[in-house]
Amino acid sequence: MEDTSNFVVISNRLPVSRDEEEGRWETSPGGLVSALVPILREREGVWIGWTGVPDFAPPPFTHDDMRLHPVPLSQQEMEAYYLGFCNNTLWPLYHNAIRTPQYHRRWWHPYRETNERFAEAAGRVLAPSGVAWVHDYQLQLVPRYLREWRPDATIGFFLHIPFPPVELFAYLPWRESVLEGLLGADVLAFQTRQSVSNFRNAALQYSAARPDGDDLKYEGRRVRLQWAPISIDAENFESTARSRAVADRAARLREQFPPVRRILLGVDRLDYTKGIDHRLRAIHTFHSRHPKEAAETVLLQLAVPSREELIQYAEQRDRVERLVGQINGEFGRPGYTPVVYMYRQLEFEELVAAYSVADVMLVTPLCDGMNLVAKEYVASRVSDDGLLVLSEFAGAASELKEAVLINPLNLDQLAEALRRAVQTPPEEAATRMQALRATVQRYDVYRWSRKCIEALEN
Repeated sequence: MEDTSNFVVISNRLPVSRDEEEGRWETSPGGLVSALVPILREREGVWIGWTGVPDFAPPPFTHDDMRLHPVPLSQQEMEAYYLGFCNNTLWPLYHNAIRTPQYHRRWWHPYRETNERFAEAAGRVLAPSGVAWVHDYQLQLVPRYLREWRPDATIGFFLHIPFPPVELFAYLPWRESVLEGLLGADVLAFQTRQSVSNFRNAALQYSAARPDGDDLKYEGRRVRLQWAPISIDAENFESTARSRAVADRAARLREQFPPVRRILLGVDRLDYTKGIDHRLRAIHTFHSRHPKEAAETVLLQLAVPSREELIQYAEQRDRVERLVGQINGEFGRPGYTPVVYMYRQLEFEELVAAYSVADVMLVTPLCDGMNLVAKEYVASRVSDDGLLVLSEFAGAASELKEAVLINPLNLDQLAEALRRAVQTPPEEAATRMQALRATVQRYDVYRWSRKCIEALEN
């Protein structure tokens, strides 16, 4: 009989990664892990997930005072469930079909079977009448399977990416099964009010759910729908930005650029939803139409490798790198490179140093559940300066209203926003940033996690 817990977190990945050279586990960075680790420790909870390595699932173990239960995935399951259904069906569909989703039965069946395996793992370790909190689009069937396994449980689900409009969701051949899976939860939480509305409309149209005020009634139960935008550990970013180590890094970075130039910054996973190629086309337009203002800027574009096994991501990298070369070839000259491009993962202090030197932050996704980079930049601006240019299609736009909001597909608008951004008076930038910082500090990741847990327990 396995040890049980009153609180279980279920996600696709465990909050650790394996350093094979050192032969040890390392806690993964990120706000979600930072927010949940104290809760796990306080409640002696269990985190259930995949190690990230095919055919590698060691027995349950404890790391950094976290009780971890690995779920096995074979190489074939990873390819069909994760690379296939999750990343070639659900990911593009849920991001407004920016790329055409692929619908294959050979991917759907492993998705269903893997979700059932995660639910069974949770059911074995969850104590009677315990709380299970399921995360993200990879595990949308887990709530129903877990409810069948453990009807005594209280089950929550948080979707980190957008939920699409019903007109797009309708294309999913297994739409009824996905809705039934999600409706197994007691509380369904989403990043934006729009996603709440989209899910509610889909459930009313394609499932047996019925209205219950702003929530739903399903199989005799009330299913609560919650707007709960995720955030960051703002204090950690702020304290790191104030540290001597980051100040030294930032000074060295700033020295690499002439003092008369304004630094524009982009930090993105190299994912087609992030709109890096559209941003670069707008930069090209900026240089073409406003050469004097553009020549006073340099774009530092940091692209983090992502899902390199998938052809769409390899094509996106080629597209981005061709655009970088085109801009630098047309507008560069000795001593001046308009776009400095880096393709790699950054250390945390290096990232905060980049935030610290950026005069203008460009966060321009075509569709995004939240986009925490925008909040990280704001939290790092301890001098209350800098300007955030933000896509209206990022979930963060509903909170960060003092940013310069743009439609990233409108390249003329974005190029004009760049011109205005580099000419914004310091007083206006400070007023905007002070308001943004107050929002990010007030609604941090710890407040988010408390809000979600309270909804599950009340």
